[in-house]
Amino acid sequence: MRIGVVGAGIIGLAVARRLGELRPDATVTVLEKERAIATHQTGRNSGVVHAGIYYAPGSLKAQLCRRGVELLRAYCEERGIPIVDCGKLVVALDASELDRLRELERRAATNGVPGMRWLEGDELREIEPHAAGIAGLHSPTTGITDYRAVAAAFAEDVGSTGGSVVLGAEVVGISTASKTVRVETVGAGVLDLDRLAICAGLQSDRVALLAGDERDPAIVPFRGEYYRLRPEREGLVRGLVYPVPDPAYPFLGVHFTRRVHGGVDVGPNAVLAFAREGYRRRDVRLGDLFETLRSRGFRALARAHWRMAAHELRGSLSKRAFAAEARRYVPEVTADDLVPAPAGVRAQALDPDGSLVDDFRITRLGAVTAVRNAPSPGATSSLAIAEYVADRVLQE
Repeated sequence: MRIGVVGAGIIGLAVARRLGELRPDATVTVLEKERAIATHQTGRNSGVVHAGIYYAPGSLKAQLCRRGVELLRAYCEERGIPIVDCGKLVVALDASELDRLRELERRAATNGVPGMRWLEGDELREIEPHAAGIAGLHSPTTGITDYRAVAAAFAEDVGSTGGSVVLGAEVVGISTASKTVRVETVGAGVLDLDRLAICAGLQSDRVALLAGDERDPAIVPFRGEYYRLRPEREGLVRGLVYPVPDPAYPFLGVHFTRRVHGGVDVGPNAVLAFAREGYRRRDVRLGDLFETLRSRGFRALARAHWRMAAHELRGSLSKRAFAAEARRYVPEVTADDLVPAPAGVRAQALDPDGSLVDDFRITRLGAVTAVRNAPSPGATSSLAIAEYVADRVLQE
């Protein structure tokens, strides 16, 4: 059997690895348009190993996160990849957020997240002495790791089972008219395959459309801009300090994330990127931008959340405004404590009505299986997503 996987991010590599485990007789080929693996979302990931607090019980996210975190933990320990349980504190700033925090507590309990604790007053300050808030929900098993290193290990596993990762191979055509899946590439010629898995991240909707899948959900790129605490100020945060999510808004907001190799990131905000892979403000691709602006889903989202967009843009343009947002959670932070850090771009899937696709979404069209949406906790869940996708790829 000849199986192709489009995309050498953490999910594509995990899927290829799993396919090699299940079908050692198969030839598994990963096609990646860049000259290196894990170039985009995986390589710019904050490194958080999520425990499963936020996700609606019974959702694919909840199921695959809880299985995925256990698989990932065992894998990192086996391969000598650092994984540290630094813990996460979700902070309620005032009484208006307590009901939402209690809902998170309920979800975490239903999802089987271990060790969760409700904290108030001095208990909260024992975990994060410099954090604000009247109450908090503490997850001691939320951790951090190096997802670029995990992806590199997955790529090694693909090779050890006889598979290959072909770099500089951009998929430009997919035909399912015959019994085989014909994949046309720039850089690697034409491949005839029996099965194809699409794990293309920021390009997932475009590649799925080549295979005859529906246009929606469409991917809209949002750049997440970060700062980093100066080294002498890293002691302000022990682990991860997060806000309580507001269901009225589509993004989480500024938070504090300790990194496994040192440093504390502050952010991100979320602003529209003017290119699918637009990591800087000056990165503009008119074709990408026009595609976004033509999207029904984006226009509906913009109408519903323009005030939030203006708030996020202000934080993007003003370091002082960004610091003020961060100071709501750690009051001692000043603008002088923040230095620029690399940005990421989130592949946000939108339905035509403007609603953000919250759950993982995986479609199957004959011999082609497409991962259409795998946002956070996608990296945490990668090994579990791989199990799920590989089973569908191999179905008759």
